[in-house]
Amino acid sequence: MKWNKLYNMNTPEHSNAISARFRGFLPVVVDVETAGFNAHSDALLEIAAVIINMEANGRLYLAETHSCHVMPFPGANIDPKALEFNGIDPDHPFRMALEEKAALKQIFSPVRKVMKASGCKRAILVGHNAFFDLGFINAAVERTGFKRNPFHPFSTFDTVSLAGLAFGQTVLARAVRAAGISWDANQAHSAIYDAEKTAELFCHIINRWQSLDQEKPWEMATVP
Repeated sequence: MKWNKLYNMNTPEHSNAISARFRGFLPVVVDVETAGFNAHSDALLEIAAVIINMEANGRLYLAETHSCHVMPFPGANIDPKALEFNGIDPDHPFRMALEEKAALKQIFSPVRKVMKASGCKRAILVGHNAFFDLGFINAAVERTGFKRNPFHPFSTFDTVSLAGLAFGQTVLARAVRAAGISWDANQAHSAIYDAEKTAELFCHIINRWQSLDQEKPWEMATVP
């Protein structure tokens, strides 16, 4: 777990709170690593979440990163091809993996804390092919009966669409490079690395849009 910054509503960065930027939603970039593609049958192995915040001038930045390894739930399917792709050994003694419910609590608790501090009413998952990550999160929540899921159950921000608009690229590595952000293929496919690079890409695109009009384009687009 890594904390980059703690927040207080009385500090200057909250003079233009992120709660006013995305309809009261707090963007949180999530990446999961799994043992297959089926959220209901395949094991969830890693979760990383990067909480996004906003400076007083409207620029987004990476605020906090939280992550954990996850134990496969009882009876979970584990596809060897998926493990070959992501390089995860579920039985490695130094994974320090948590059971799913504990893993969800470790990720959700700081998200809820920042939601409260920033005045946001809900978190919204940001991801590259966000439906995949949200599907595994929702399936784990359902399996464990977790009661305090901060994420909207179906709405997401997807950097595939944003990068396609901004750069004509939909593959994460290519989109990140097109944005002028460094990319290390040797670190890819770990939840932390992919989540942080997705977060950098998301902030870059939103900030680039913001720079086109210093009069806060989201305020001009406000509807009743």
